[in-house]
Amino acid sequence: MADPYSTGLPPRREPPAFNVPGPVLALLALIIGVHLLAVSLSWEMQEQIILFFSLIPARYLPEIAVLQPDFPGGVGAQFWTPITYTFLHGGWEHLIVNSVWLLAFGSPVARRLGTARFFLFYFLCGIAGAGLHVVLYPGSDIPVVGASAAISGLMGGAARFVFLAGGPLGALGGRSSGHPGGGAARRAGILVALKDRRTLIFAGVWIGLNVLFGATPLSGIFGVTAQVAWEAHLGGFLFGLLLFGFFDPLRLSPSGGPGNVGYGEWLGDQGRENGGH
Repeated sequence: MADPYSTGLPPRREPPAFNVPGPVLALLALIIGVHLLAVSLSWEMQEQIILFFSLIPARYLPEIAVLQPDFPGGVGAQFWTPITYTFLHGGWEHLIVNSVWLLAFGSPVARRLGTARFFLFYFLCGIAGAGLHVVLYPGSDIPVVGASAAISGLMGGAARFVFLAGGPLGALGGRSSGHPGGGAARRAGILVALKDRRTLIFAGVWIGLNVLFGATPLSGIFGVTAQVAWEAHLGGFLFGLLLFGFFDPLRLSPSGGPGNVGYGEWLGDQGRENGGH
């Protein structure tokens, strides 16, 4: 016998307390695993890993063949190091800081893009950061390591949608639609982002901090002793901010009609009022 008091709607599922997307967890596990493996080896082996897998701008000099004894890996290293350098870190502090930012900004981006788009976007951001660093420091033999450029790209990409209505930070200076899962229902258009003062403030503060810590003597006051490749961070961030729209999926509503709804459960008429475009 049917329950006369039943609404016919499935019960609302509460999100789990620890809700990190699988792609982010997998990426984090790979980064930590690589670091654990590296620190377990001898100093000589760690040095070889740096030479084979870090980003070294001098690899791209026309006379690289003469320098091969100093930069092993041959021509192939020119292609794999813009990716592999993102898995290497200069120490546990470097790794922990990047891990925290990866969890914070990678999670909303991964939920919005899905697994394949997320990984493609992440590594292209890292490649963009590497490219800008090589252009600005041609011939440099200083190795660059770390996921910071790729994660900076995630920050730039997240800035495109987290402030939209229904996004994780949509209530800051605006109106949140309460869309489930924190996913903005609108497409993250670049023109909208560049007109949003919250996005501009976020980008300005982020760029300013990177310049402060990486390009001025003031970095020493804050205890930053290692050289910060802030140009690579900038390259990744700008790639993520400006080109995120090419990876942002246009989604159809579960009813089959056109629209771009965020991730999460479909709420029927309420969802259509809050998110359907």
